[in-house]
Amino acid sequence: MLSAHPVPAASSTPSTPCWQLEDFVVAQECGRCSSFQAKTVPECGPTGFVERISCAASKRDEFKSCRSAVLEAHVFWRFVGTMMCVAAVFAVLVVCRQRVLDRKALEKVRKQIESI
Repeated sequence: MLSAHPVPAASSTPSTPCWQLEDFVVAQECGRCSSFQAKTVPECGPTGFVERISCAASKRDEFKSCRSAVLEAHVFWRFVGTMMCVAAVFAVLVVCRQRVLDRKALEKVRKQIESI
């Protein structure tokens, strides 16, 4: 049964990171998690990179998951290279198919001329 009295919502719970609720300053730039951090810091999980931040109002230092620009660039160029290779393969297939179709068309024209 629901209570008739509303429960006031807390402004910040211990599970909510301070950087979601207040202004912060990046204390340490985005960097790869060490093997120890990967096991102990839950923020390392999503990307494998974290940055240390200092929240202004609460004066707390916390870790925040981040994306590495170098890693993002590496993944992007790997994707571009893969797409270039796929495009080259299909271009070769198109040229080969066009040659086969041209030969068939020439053979058909040759047979029509011979039948006259």
